[in-house]
Amino acid sequence: MKLAVVGKGGSGKTTTEAVIARAVARTGVRVVALDCDTNPNLGISLGLGDDETERLAGMRQAIDEGAQEHAPSWDELLDVFGADAPDGVRLAVVSAIENPEPGCPCCGLSPEQLLRSADFGEDVVIADFEAGLGTLTRLEGSHVDVVLVVLEATAKSVEVGERAADLVRRHGIGRLIVVANQVHDDADLAAVRRRFPETEIVVVPYDDSIVEADRRGAAPLDLRPDAPAVRALAELAGRLATPAHQS
Repeated sequence: MKLAVVGKGGSGKTTTEAVIARAVARTGVRVVALDCDTNPNLGISLGLGDDETERLAGMRQAIDEGAQEHAPSWDELLDVFGADAPDGVRLAVVSAIENPEPGCPCCGLSPEQLLRSADFGEDVVIADFEAGLGTLTRLEGSHVDVVLVVLEATAKSVEVGERAADLVRRHGIGRLIVVANQVHDDADLAAVRRRFPETEIVVVPYDDSIVEADRRGAAPLDLRPDAPAVRALAELAGRLATPAHQS
């Protein structure tokens, strides 16, 4: 199963992916989390810490500088540019570099090409796309199985979410799920539902522990595993991990 997590910058998409990736991994399947952002920090939300997250990002830059060998296969990409995160998640940073080598999976492929062409086997692959809609505009129906559009109940975030949802529907890009993040009250939820009628919506309530995790550079799942927002995302992960939801 391949999932894409998209949304406006600051909407909470990286935190959403991190909690879902680890929660799915706890069901016993191997999960590969791809950080496709040009400013990769998924490792922090997964619980790898600042130093390891910076090391992975630095290895991408090292290719441009000629200080790091290329990884010519998917397995080598995971070995060279990946790290083991908590709960058995394998994180790989696959953001673009300036001087790619044609045909090389570690740098010559865009995230959408990687999702289309790599043989992931039985792995569950969750890709944290760059903020905005750039990568999503280049996806096709066969690239991913589920698209999680993460948004908050603000005008700009909802507007980006609407455009993302429209792209998913028009291009047939997998199953669409809107993650309404940091919902304060019924008015927030009503505003989201008005803009996304007949759409599957997962409600993630406002939760100070998410803000605290960001401040500390910690994984929300480690800081407060029983927090309302974490529980809501873990419940979504449980549904995504079931065969019925994957079909």
